[in-house]
Amino acid sequence: MTAFLFDTDAVSEVLRKRPASTYLKWLASLSRDLQYISSVSVGELYKGAYRSAAKDKHLKNIEEQLLPRLTVLPYDRSTAKQFGLISSELEKLGKPLADADLQIAATAMQHDLTLITGNLKHFSRIPNLKINTILADSR
Repeated sequence: MTAFLFDTDAVSEVLRKRPASTYLKWLASLSRDLQYISSVSVGELYKGAYRSAAKDKHLKNIEEQLLPRLTVLPYDRSTAKQFGLISSELEKLGKPLADADLQIAATAMQHDLTLITGNLKHFSRIPNLKINTILADSR
């Protein structure tokens, strides 16, 4: 069975005022053990919450709605090695990406997960990264 790593935008979609209904239905069909998030994305979520005027609301959503439904994967030594490989390859091709995106992609690749993201423009540059386009297709 395919397991998934959710990019920051894929997790944030659930908290929008009007999330994509097709995406929500697809999410509801996934069992809990197939849903992962990178610690890098968790950091991005917290950054957004702390920058928001509705900080307390967003922190509560992260801690009570999102994180209990996902397994958080650490950014560890093996993932850092994968990041270095991807980053150097893209730089050689003249197609560098932001470190956070590369770290998220490295996490997916290290754990053999399919990435869920709406940001196909960036992530499609990464060779051998498995991407599910359900979020982008739902918007």
